[in-house]
Amino acid sequence: MPQVSTPGSIVVLTGAGISKESGLDTFRDHDGLWARVRIEDVATPEGFHRDPGRVQHFYNARRRELSEGGIEPNPAHLALARLERDWPGEVLIVTQNIDDLHERAGTSNLIHMHGELLKIRCERCQRPMRWAADLEVSSLCPDCGRAGVLRPHVVWFGEVPLEMDRILTALDRCSLFVSIGTSGHVYPAAGFVSAVRNGGRARTLELNLEPSNGASLFHDVRTGPASELVPAFVDEVLTSVGAIVR
Repeated sequence: MPQVSTPGSIVVLTGAGISKESGLDTFRDHDGLWARVRIEDVATPEGFHRDPGRVQHFYNARRRELSEGGIEPNPAHLALARLERDWPGEVLIVTQNIDDLHERAGTSNLIHMHGELLKIRCERCQRPMRWAADLEVSSLCPDCGRAGVLRPHVVWFGEVPLEMDRILTALDRCSLFVSIGTSGHVYPAAGFVSAVRNGGRARTLELNLEPSNGASLFHDVRTGPASELVPAFVDEVLTSVGAIVR
């Protein structure tokens, strides 16, 4: 099992693989969303400015899938919330996912580096706000009252992921870095393991359905469903420090 000194900090990166087991569509699988729509049309600033109605329709469908599709956190989400609660040091979850399944599972120390589906942002005010309903081009910003300025609070291709300074600081000081359900193709997240290894102190572990593109960079790689691997990993780590596992 990965060795981590108590109460060293743990950083966990999660990707689409963890949410797929809850029934959400992924983006990069052979039958995923990018096989059905063009990235350039719905996931770039240029696509939004070219056809905002199409982009709003795409994310409205994703929002309804999340809130109305019977989607619930799975055992992997619940196990990570338990790790945060019971580990004597800091646990930071950094997710590439834009769903709210980590929050619903009970995780609180969380960074959505690619934004949040259930939030929107005004391009004029730049303030993110909760939004669970459909968003139309004609929708008015609750703050400035203008129409045509609201967009999904999602990081699109060509935009900088959120809270990178905080993430890199956490990676620099962590004792254990765990990557769960990620392809290893999307940067900067795919480079996190190299950043940790270059620091020389932390152990690294990948938990994935199959080895990722960067699997060779990890000290340990375990393959299988996240809903099985993650609870087992959390049990190991918490038992190793004598923590109370609830």
